[in-house]
Amino acid sequence: MKKRNKYLLLVSLFIWIPLLADAQHGTIQESLVVDSSILEEDVQYSIYLPPDYEESNRNYPVLYLLHGFTDDETGWIQFGQTKAIADKHLKSVDVASMIIVMPDAGVSWYVNNYNGEVRYEDFFVEEFIPHIDETYRTRPQKEFRAVAGLSMGGYGTLIMAMKHPDLFAAAAPLSAGVLTREEVTEMEVENWNNVFGPVFGEDLEGEERLTDHYMDNSILQLVENGESESLGSVQYYIDCGDKDFLI
Repeated sequence: MKKRNKYLLLVSLFIWIPLLADAQHGTIQESLVVDSSILEEDVQYSIYLPPDYEESNRNYPVLYLLHGFTDDETGWIQFGQTKAIADKHLKSVDVASMIIVMPDAGVSWYVNNYNGEVRYEDFFVEEFIPHIDETYRTRPQKEFRAVAGLSMGGYGTLIMAMKHPDLFAAAAPLSAGVLTREEVTEMEVENWNNVFGPVFGEDLEGEERLTDHYMDNSILQLVENGESESLGSVQYYIDCGDKDFLI
């Protein structure tokens, strides 16, 4: 009888140990689609669901993770190792269990463009966040929502947090694409047209680029003109490598 019990215990271990190991890993769903009436097209996004999402009925805080220029909704998964990093920190209880959402923004810089043809900021605030809150078990209050991003996504992080501080408790811009007035006005026309033209107006030179639309979306202007109480309602973690050209 003792030998049989030991055998059953051994079989149980072989069955349950792999299941317990799998339970420590979150899942990635890549290139899902939300139908946007504002953008008049489908927008893709990827999402990380924490290890206990399927087994629980709890609601989770959400981190919106924004990609850089020319990247897409797969960038943070393929190059940023989002799943591996999230699993590691959740396993060691360094962070709270959370949902991570990675939307595709094309080269929109996460704002509405100058002629209103591409209203990405409106889509993100009015359609995308509500879609995530309606589709997944999130905690939809400001206190449980954060935004972070790299380069163009770092700029987008600052835009979202500074223009919509009622939506986010924390923001982490990483190597944010923030330019000074001089960097904008002295930029080569070809570079301006390729990177910023579709958003702020093509074939503009010098001071012509500092339009009302540009100034309304200038991070430095938002800091200078913003209300301290509103800006201070978001906690910021700002990071950039000292050898990064964006420093």
